[in-house]
Amino acid sequence: MTRVAYIQCAAGVAGDMLLGALVDAGADRDDVAAAIAGLGVDGYALTFERVQRGGIAATWANVVIDDHDHDHDHNHEHEHRPARVVRELLEASDLSDPVRRTAQAVFDALADAEGAVHGINADDVEFHEVGALDSIVDVVGVAAAIHALGIARIIAGPVACGRGVVTSAHGDLPNPPPAVARLLASRTMPTIGVDTGMELATPTGVAVLAALAESFGAMPAMRVDTVGYGAGTADPPGRPNVVQVVIGEATDAQSTIAFPGRPAVQFDVNVDDVTGEVLAHTIAATIAAGAFDAWVTPIVMKKGRPAHTVSALCDPARADRVGQVLLAETGSLGIRAHPVDRWPQTRSDSIVTVEGHPIAVKITADRVKVEHDDALAAATALGRPLRDVVAEAERLGEGR
Repeated sequence: MTRVAYIQCAAGVAGDMLLGALVDAGADRDDVAAAIAGLGVDGYALTFERVQRGGIAATWANVVIDDHDHDHDHNHEHEHRPARVVRELLEASDLSDPVRRTAQAVFDALADAEGAVHGINADDVEFHEVGALDSIVDVVGVAAAIHALGIARIIAGPVACGRGVVTSAHGDLPNPPPAVARLLASRTMPTIGVDTGMELATPTGVAVLAALAESFGAMPAMRVDTVGYGAGTADPPGRPNVVQVVIGEATDAQSTIAFPGRPAVQFDVNVDDVTGEVLAHTIAATIAAGAFDAWVTPIVMKKGRPAHTVSALCDPARADRVGQVLLAETGSLGIRAHPVDRWPQTRSDSIVTVEGHPIAVKITADRVKVEHDDALAAATALGRPLRDVVAEAERLGEGR
């Protein structure tokens, strides 16, 4: 069975609202707090408070930044963090690999959107509100809560947006702000217009959906286990300011429905002047930049020259980053890109143990796929044939 979460954003979405909703739905707050502590940063306090929003009981994830222990320059540094500094912070943390990858995907989406808005490289983006310590805590907390609850799929409903202008570090901006609008467009998210000047959809909240949601629309077929409500800071009259998350097991009915294709971008570049070592490194670099997959195809170019096409497949939210890496690593004068649909099979991740050695496996309805590097490490340590270790890991995975 696949654990699925449906996120209802009829009152908007923000990082603290998502974190509160996941904790309200059952994520252990101590586990979440411990994961955030793995960042190795201080100067903040995180509390989970039971509140009422429009008559609905909800959990408010309240992050308070301690300004008194920092001088002005240090505090300014907290408020303006380049994207590369956030990445270094995550890489140097004690977070588990799945939580780190999830949090990094969210900040990659943010950096790509902000970079596109300002016309600069994503790595050079200086996060303002979205890069402040409280938002970093929100994103890592959401990532930790998602994995603590065993959520494998996320589907989101339409995102509510306000109107007018909002005040930011760049002055008065349209509501929704340009970075939010860019994120909405990156996944063609459905929206709901609400006649309010409040900033209902924040960059952090929408970036979580852009990076992690499988699709957008109606609630999927599921057997509901738990429901959580995450509170926004304000309590406006007339509507509950909450994000609702519904969590359960996908039912058999879901697997019989034709799975909607998910949008993706495929890049291709032809090269006839790079070495095999560079080709191999380019594949690794594009995957590290967030590509779903990358590959090389032998071709023959003009004048009979042997050459290669380097291709990469990625989420639209990461297209800018992946395209930049592909250009930089191949040294090409240009690349091609076109939209495609992909139909990823529903799967879950698990760990099996072969004679004391952990091996990651991906489990679908039809097969068990063993992580090659883990199996190779176990086979080398045990002095056993690789094929035997893979077969045993597959048998153990089938039992899951």
